[in-house]
Amino acid sequence: MAKRTASSARVVALTEADEDGFREQSYLKTVKPRTSNQEALMAAIDAHALTLAVGPAGTGKTYLAVTKAVEAMSAGRVTRIVITRPVVEAGESLGFLPGDINEKMDPWMRPIYDALSDRLGARQVRQMTKDGTVEIAPLAYMRGRTISRSFVIVDEAQNMTFQQIKMLLTRLGWHSTMVITGDPDQTDLLPGMSGLEEAVRRLDPLDDVAIVRMTTQDIVRHPLVAAMMPLLS
Repeated sequence: MAKRTASSARVVALTEADEDGFREQSYLKTVKPRTSNQEALMAAIDAHALTLAVGPAGTGKTYLAVTKAVEAMSAGRVTRIVITRPVVEAGESLGFLPGDINEKMDPWMRPIYDALSDRLGARQVRQMTKDGTVEIAPLAYMRGRTISRSFVIVDEAQNMTFQQIKMLLTRLGWHSTMVITGDPDQTDLLPGMSGLEEAVRRLDPLDDVAIVRMTTQDIVRHPLVAAMMPLLS
C-alpha cells in the first residue's frame, strides 16, 4: 500500500472537514407545511399545551412536532426537549443491545434523531443529547415525574395502552408543551390493546386539547406510499 505523504494527509483532512462542515450547514432553517392539515397541526401546537396528531405514516406528524420543539427551544420558551417512544419491536426480536440508555434506545429513536439533525445539524444534536438538553426518556422511566418548561414528544403512541398514555398525560408540568403522535392502523400490540383512539375520543371534548387527524392526502413521502396506503388499510 502506498505511503500517504503529509501533504496528501492534509488534503484528506481538509476534505473531511469540509464535508463535515457542509453537513452541519445544510440543516433546514425553516419548515413550511405542504398540506392544509400540516398547517393545522403546526397552528395547533402553537396554540395548545397538548396536541394529539393521528394519521397514516409519512404525513409529517413526528417531523412537524420536532420542528416545533426546536422552535420553542430556540425562542427560549422551553429549556429542553423530552422524547419518549414505546420500545416495541415490529415483528422482529432485536435481542440484547449494549451501551448506555441513549445507545440502547437508538434504534427506536433514529427517526427522531434524523428529524432533529435536519433542523439542528448532527453535531449539535449529539452535544444536546450529551448535556441533557435533548432527553431520551424510555416510557418506563416517565412514571412519577413532572416535566416543566419542556417540549415533550410522545411518538408511536399507537403502541401504548390507554393506561400508559394516561400516565404520560399526567406528567405535563407548567410551561410545557406535549405532542402525541401515532397511527392507529399500524399498532404492533395485540388487538384491542392500543389506547390511542380511546385517548383521542375521551380528550376530544376539551377545548384546550387539539386533535389533528391526518389523511393519506397529507403523505409527503414517495407518491407510491400515498397510493399504497388505502390498499393496505
